[in-house]
Amino acid sequence: MKPLWRTVGIAGGVLGAAVTGVALGAGAHGIRVARQRRGTDDPYADEPLGVLEPSRESTVVADDGQPISCEEVDPEDGGTPDLTVVLVPGYTLDRRCWHFQRRDLARLGGPRVRQVLYDQRGHGRSGLGCAESSTIEQLGSDLDAVLRALVPDGPIVLAGHSMGGMTIMALAEQRPELFAQRIRGVAFVATSAGDVGRSGLPRPMLAKHNPATLALGFAAQWQPDLVERVRRAGGPITWSVIRAIAFGDRQVSPSLVDLMASMIDGTSLKVITDFTKTIGAHSRYRVLATLRRCRVLVIGGDSDRITPFWHAEAIATELPDAHLVRVEGAGHMVMLERERLVTGHLVELVRQCVKGTGGQDRWRRS
Repeated sequence: MKPLWRTVGIAGGVLGAAVTGVALGAGAHGIRVARQRRGTDDPYADEPLGVLEPSRESTVVADDGQPISCEEVDPEDGGTPDLTVVLVPGYTLDRRCWHFQRRDLARLGGPRVRQVLYDQRGHGRSGLGCAESSTIEQLGSDLDAVLRALVPDGPIVLAGHSMGGMTIMALAEQRPELFAQRIRGVAFVATSAGDVGRSGLPRPMLAKHNPATLALGFAAQWQPDLVERVRRAGGPITWSVIRAIAFGDRQVSPSLVDLMASMIDGTSLKVITDFTKTIGAHSRYRVLATLRRCRVLVIGGDSDRITPFWHAEAIATELPDAHLVRVEGAGHMVMLERERLVTGHLVELVRQCVKGTGGQDRWRRS
């Protein structure tokens, strides 16, 4: 095995070469990307993606003092909400990833929904924290702090995408009484209860002792400016990679790829590497039993390269009354890629939660 210093040194050398190589290749690749964009119909070209105005913005202080950036969205008709939906974003993303669900839930007249959205620590507008606090456990505590500050009473539905779903599981581990008393429904979107690195794309990245991952983490601390230069130089290349990995359909709207690229670009490489260990170690199958008193919706795309659909099936196996939805042809960003379908199921979950408090009804699987 190579000494750690040698691995880090190699990583630094590769990064140095990459700055030159990527910069040279980015121009030609950018031309190809421009051609691809022109050849793709964009149904969301005029959609104000990620720039909807909230009713209120605030900062919640986490238990370790980190600021968590939040926003609230009231029902558009001004009526009294029947419950609050809290939308939790995933890894390398921010609250803008819920654009369509945020837009459409606000328009509901029956039931009426108040929404709370926030950025995970180190993501979006929230505080950076440190490597030691970049854990799923801490994210669960952060969600608890958001609920205590912004949803102190009344019924709640939680929806989490990817790492956001893991965050909800961590909250269930820490505060199981909430899921018996106030949280009436949970939506898991493209997420996992464990074994994230067992199959699919993330295995080499999320392996806990992978030298390449360790070296990248050290390089991000040792030469952060250099690493960020590589990211900036590779813009068109990064755009194509995001389109190929995060979405199931290669004809996906370029505007959606732009939105995701903007969110990822706003997440520092240090934060990205700080969270890889906790995601790789995440295992909360046993915690899912806590959710049996809630109505649970599980959605996954069958072309998801990051959390393949078997992750959704594994969650549903532990929660046999859950409503499991397989979205044909969709990738990891299923709530953007199949926004009407995902929003429709989320609206139905909300309606069921307003009608009753239990999770005993067996949901249809689709």
